[in-house]
Amino acid sequence: MRSSLPVVISLIGMAILPQQAPAHFVLETPASWMTQNRLGDPQKPAPCGVASATPGTPSNIVTKVMGGQKLHLKVNEVIYHPGHYRVALAVNDQSELPPDPQTTTRETARGPWSVSAVIQDPVRPPLLADGLFPHTTASKVPFEADIDIPNINCDKCTMQVIQWMADHALNPQGDFSYHHCAILEITADPAKPIDTRWPRQR
Repeated sequence: MRSSLPVVISLIGMAILPQQAPAHFVLETPASWMTQNRLGDPQKPAPCGVASATPGTPSNIVTKVMGGQKLHLKVNEVIYHPGHYRVALAVNDQSELPPDPQTTTRETARGPWSVSAVIQDPVRPPLLADGLFPHTTASKVPFEADIDIPNINCDKCTMQVIQWMADHALNPQGDFSYHHCAILEITADPAKPIDTRWPRQR
């Protein structure tokens, strides 16, 4: 039976001395709300990879999804770093997205260094999935998974995909994570009950 308590993931086998490597990932599916370069930038600021200093260029892509179905997620980690991924959904505004994962750190001469992160299991709104693709070696292929979409109506939901990084220095704009978002238009399946755990669209 799965526990309802948070799970802490710790990726071991790292070098004893901090050796920071910049991690980057490209959100391939669903399409990102911003135009990405070959490394997936912009992606550092929370919650969706952009900030006033790095505003980005909107892609203006909206992905249509049927509620109560699965949405295929595909991310390509173009610059490897150990860690895992998390997916969240905001119905009305990006402010509904959760904070970056609660991280345990160790102090180094270069500041705090990430050791482990809390993973929600089972997930609750606004999370859709957590602890995806845990890895301590580089992957030669993209990471892929089918994500359960709640049965709701939403013209412009924000789906957030973040990469939490182990053995990494603080990202001042986004804790220990990199961030991408996609815009979803969700239409509820009339044959299924509305998922009341999620807020109604305002």
